[in-house]
Amino acid sequence: MATVSATSLNFRPLTTSPPLGRMDQHFAQISRQASSVRMIGAACTKNITFPSLRTSRFQVSCMAKPDTVQKVCDIVRKQLALPAETELTPDSTFASLGADSLDTVEIVMGLEEEFGINVEDENSENITTIEDAADLIEKLVQLNSSHRI
Repeated sequence: MATVSATSLNFRPLTTSPPLGRMDQHFAQISRQASSVRMIGAACTKNITFPSLRTSRFQVSCMAKPDTVQKVCDIVRKQLALPAETELTPDSTFASLGADSLDTVEIVMGLEEEFGINVEDENSENITTIEDAADLIEKLVQLNSSHRI
């Protein structure tokens, strides 16, 4: 049986692979570190495992309270004169509901009035779904209440 020593191995970086983005480089570095810790742990008869870094990377959830989402749905339904049977979900986009830019501005104004908040122009440009609006409202209401204390 042949033995291989660390000095007899020759490691070269791959020159044909495309450059990695910053997050990919960070993930690759952590993966290498985790692999070497697992090898060391195995040599010490301890099996060290790490949670996957990618399992919750793309988790999607609505941060807003259900009653906030419902109020946003009610305002959108009223502003766009949507029939009661039109299904609105947090993922519903204003554009898919037939809203143009003026409608979106009027929706934001209705939200400001209902919740007693002020939505800055740069924030209002990022609102494209009911969920976006509800999440922003929760954030602004929380900021307003923390400033009053």
